[in-house]
Amino acid sequence: MKKEKIIFWVSTTIIFLFQGVMPALTSHTEMARQGISQLGYPAYFGTMLAIFKVCGAIVIMFNRFPRRLKEWAYAGFTFDFLAAAISNAAVFGMGAEVVSPLVALLILAVSYVYYHRLQRQGIEGASTLYSSHA
Repeated sequence: MKKEKIIFWVSTTIIFLFQGVMPALTSHTEMARQGISQLGYPAYFGTMLAIFKVCGAIVIMFNRFPRRLKEWAYAGFTFDFLAAAISNAAVFGMGAEVVSPLVALLILAVSYVYYHRLQRQGIEGASTLYSSHA
């Protein structure tokens, strides 16, 4: 069970940092605004997306939220990563811009699978899932 917790925490922390913390810090930069604009989205879309990402990352990272909300957060990130890959492919073609969101989706899938694997192993509630006991 210790291996499962490590895999869960590593993958979930990567999502938290790159999809929660980074958008909060960079969504207001000129580079972020240009990226949203190049994809054809209005300027407010970047701000809205950053807010949703921060909220979703918090819900996924901390187990103080209802399971249903956690499932919606995982689903929201899945839609976000798929839409990012499709948007980038439509505008820039098949390149690194398409691969990045798909890699993030893969990491998200690992977090999701191991979250459920830990739940199935009889770990229930925040005090157990996120404790240091193996």
